[in-house]
Amino acid sequence: MSMSDLNTSEDFWDVREDLSLIQEQSWKRISRPGIWWTGRDRVAIAAEARQAMSCKLCQNRKAALSPYDTNGLHNHLGQLPDPAIEAIHRIRTDAGRLKESWYQGLLALGLSDAHYVELVAVVSAVAALDTFNRGLGRPLQELPKPVEGKPSRRRPAGARRAIAWMPTLQPEDIAVDDYNPYSDEYEPFNIHMALSLVPEEAEAFRLLDEANYLPQMAIRDLDTEYRAITHVQMELLAARVSSLNQCFY
Repeated sequence: MSMSDLNTSEDFWDVREDLSLIQEQSWKRISRPGIWWTGRDRVAIAAEARQAMSCKLCQNRKAALSPYDTNGLHNHLGQLPDPAIEAIHRIRTDAGRLKESWYQGLLALGLSDAHYVELVAVVSAVAALDTFNRGLGRPLQELPKPVEGKPSRRRPAGARRAIAWMPTLQPEDIAVDDYNPYSDEYEPFNIHMALSLVPEEAEAFRLLDEANYLPQMAIRDLDTEYRAITHVQMELLAARVSSLNQCFY
C-alpha cells in the first residue's frame, strides 16, 4: 500500500500530508505481524471490527438497559476464536459499558492479557481510520493484504498491574530490554500507558492520536493554533463526541 492507494485523489477536502502519511503507516502496521497476533490475524481483527457495526446481537445489546442481559450469537466472519470475536464486537460497539468481570471472563476463555491489548490497539486504530473516512464522505479503505511472519511474543519485563485491568508498563519500570513507547518531551498520562503491555502498539496509537488531534505539548499551548480550527472549537467537538461515545474522559 502506498499513499496513492489511499482514498485521496477525488476528495473535495485538502487533507494534511502528515495525516495521509500516518494513515498509510497505520494500515501497513495492521497488515504486519504484531507482538502476539500474526499479520493475517490482525487483518482479520480489522475486518471483524467492521463486521461488528452490522451485528444484530451488538445492536440489541446497545439498545438494552444492560448488555449483560442480552444473549445470542454474534454475526461474525468466522476467522478468529470466540473470545476474540466477543472482545472485538463489544469494544467496537459498546465500549462505554465494559466491566472488569467481562474482561476476566475473556481471560478464562483463553484470551491472554497481551493478546487482548494488541486486539484493542487494532480495533481502536480501525475505528479512528474509518471514522476519518466517513467524516469526509469517503468510502472505507480497502483492508491491506496480510504480511506473512511470526509474532515476536516479546512481553515487557517491567509490566505490572497498576492503573488498569491488565498490566501496564510504567516509565519507572521500563527494563533494559523493554521497548520504550513514551516521548522524551513529557511524562506520559494514563491514556498513553493504557496499551503499554504491548509497547509498540502504545507508541503507534499515540502517534496516530497526535496526528488526528494535537501533539501533547501543543494541547496546552493556548497561544498558538496548530490546526485549521481553534483549541476551543476542537475541545467543543471532542466533548460532544466523548459524551455520545460514553468516553471515560
